[in-house]
This record gives sequence, C-alpha cells and structure tokens, in this order.
Amino acid sequence: MTNALLYLIVMVAVAAVVFLLAALVFGRGEELAPLPPGASPTRLPADDLTAEDVRELKFQQVFRGYKMSEVDWALQRLATEVETLRARVEELESSEHRA
Repeated sequence: MTNALLYLIVMVAVAAVVFLLAALVFGRGEELAPLPPGASPTRLPADDLTAEDVRELKFQQVFRGYKMSEVDWALQRLATEVETLRARVEELESSEHRA
C-alpha cells in the first residue's frame, strides 16, 4: 500500500514538473488579438514594387495551404504593377518613335 502511494506521489510530481516546463516553453495559451475583418499580415508596398518585395512576400498558412484571399490580393497587386509598367514602357517607346 505504501509503495502504491509513493508511486502515485512521484507520478503527480513528475506530471506537475512536465506541466510547468510545457507552460514555460509554450506560454500560457495567450492568443494574439484577431485581425480586423479584411485585414491581412501579407504586405506589399503601395508604390515602387521591387523584385525583392515579391521574393520576401509571405502568406498566412491555413489548414489546406495558403489563405486564398491573401494570394488573390497579392496576385491582383502584382498584375496591376505589371500593367502599369507595360503601359509606361509602351508610352516611352511610342514617344521615342515620334522623336
């Protein structure tokens, strides 16, 4: 009977130590405040997008991959930048041919 009680006390002590270590390592379960609706941690500069900005682009991961709304937003932003640059190149080329 005393052996069983001793084993029980040791098991409870070990469980308490493991719990405390896990609490120290992983925190106490605090969560970050949720982002406002429509907000995203994905960032691209509003102007002068560079290749480095695209290389550093990160998306929030969800259960089945990346968050689709963030990827769609980034692709739309990149498409707009490409359209702007192509229009500028066309404008410069046409002014070059006129001169």
